[in-house]
Amino acid sequence: MQRTIDWDDSGGGAVVIIDQCALPGTYRTLRLSTPEELVGAIRRLAVRGAPALGAAGALGVVLAARVHGGDRGAVHADAERIAAARPTAVNLRRGVERALAALPEGPEAVLAQALAMLDEDARVNREASRHAADLLLREVGRRPLRLLTHCNTGRLAAVEWGTALGVVWHLHADGQVEYVLADETRPLLQGSRLTAWELAEAGVRYRVLPDSAAASALARGLVDAVVVGADRIAANGDVANKVGTYPLALAAAHHGIPFVVVAPSSTVDTALPDGTAIVIEERAADEVTCVAGVPVSPDGAEVFNPAFDVTPVDLVTAVVTEDGVLAGRAR
Repeated sequence: MQRTIDWDDSGGGAVVIIDQCALPGTYRTLRLSTPEELVGAIRRLAVRGAPALGAAGALGVVLAARVHGGDRGAVHADAERIAAARPTAVNLRRGVERALAALPEGPEAVLAQALAMLDEDARVNREASRHAADLLLREVGRRPLRLLTHCNTGRLAAVEWGTALGVVWHLHADGQVEYVLADETRPLLQGSRLTAWELAEAGVRYRVLPDSAAASALARGLVDAVVVGADRIAANGDVANKVGTYPLALAAAHHGIPFVVVAPSSTVDTALPDGTAIVIEERAADEVTCVAGVPVSPDGAEVFNPAFDVTPVDLVTAVVTEDGVLAGRAR
């Protein structure tokens, strides 16, 4: 299986990504040879998902080191532009910082650090999602499980495995998944475009639903557990994730349904005591006012388009990393 993001050392070196803007209609890869190309891909979400952004940050420093050679000031300037491309996901800056730490040893040391991070991501996400799968089997008595997920948290959001959808891969291999309900995830439809594509690729039965229908699905008894990823987790366990996660957690708490967050420990930001300090990225108005480039709102309509929201830890059954349950009611 091709990695979502990887390094190709030929032709001077380049970051190779699966272009997530083209899916599900077209499967293609992009070869990014400069830091500017990588920043553009991050901003337009050709590469996205907290773990994948961590890898992108590290590989972006490799590109900068290759382009600028011994000019460390220029490398650091490019690294800061990469780290700032999306402010909410802590993994992006963490990836940049880890790769920069190797810069005094030269470009090849930066590359070795970045490649080690890619291998680490594949391992820790498998471990975290296995822990979460085992937790769900303990928490939920019904078999096989009916799961609901939000946004995209599979291999497209990571290097090669995934977080919340990684739980589905484990349970599906064990014959423990009846179906997955995938929120479409407004406004960029990562659920209906990407999660549905991954579920179909894996042979998992699924249904796509509007974000606004998720609470109704819970109320009608169609869901045994909700499983989501995270873009930043505060020290107390508050979770920043794709906008729409917070109302989903409220509905799950009301109906007594387990709400589980799965992420690598690199997503935990211990410098933030709680979620109130998490910077929430706001995206362009035309993501809401237009559909496929066609305006659907009156000219001049004002827009509130946050990319993420924050779910308080008291609504979370468990925050699970590769180290096990970090926070939540199940701890």
